[in-house]
Amino acid sequence: MEDREQRLKEVAGIAAALERQTGCPAQLLIAQWAIESQWGEKPVGHAGYFGIKRAARHTKFCVVTTHEVFTPPQLAAWNRQHSGVPARVTETLPDGRVRVELDDQFADYDSLEASCEDYGWLITNGQPYRIAWAQYQQDKNLNELISTVARKYATAPQYAEMVEAIAVQSNVINAVTEANSVPKATTGLRV
Repeated sequence: MEDREQRLKEVAGIAAALERQTGCPAQLLIAQWAIESQWGEKPVGHAGYFGIKRAARHTKFCVVTTHEVFTPPQLAAWNRQHSGVPARVTETLPDGRVRVELDDQFADYDSLEASCEDYGWLITNGQPYRIAWAQYQQDKNLNELISTVARKYATAPQYAEMVEAIAVQSNVINAVTEANSVPKATTGLRV
């Protein structure tokens, strides 16, 4: 447990600095970091802590077997786009969606800081989150931002609820508060 708290303290320091620079809320970043990397214990590749899929801006990536939940049209679209590597259906859910296993490309990074920076960029600039980010800039409704981002971020059932719950945990809030109380040293963040 001590290692987990140390990892939380480290990511909270980065997240607080990133929030001061970009506005990307530290609680949101930490909650998704916790889910996507099992509290920093299991990054994808070398330092992919957020499960960010490879995009044109990424110079490093790794291929990982992952699980997704698709509607039948989403599954058909995936299989068309990835004809050489189709998704493998592992379960059909009561609502008609399917749980699949597939090999996908994920961004990889040199460090936790670089991974956090890219996450911050994605939330504040990425196409899927532009409307939610613009709304947050107007109303500063953190709960609504967390909910909207989490619902778009992953296909897993109850993913948004997990992100929302972790974002308000006392250990997360305390870690952010502590990180913000440390004198504002210059960080190596490049955002």
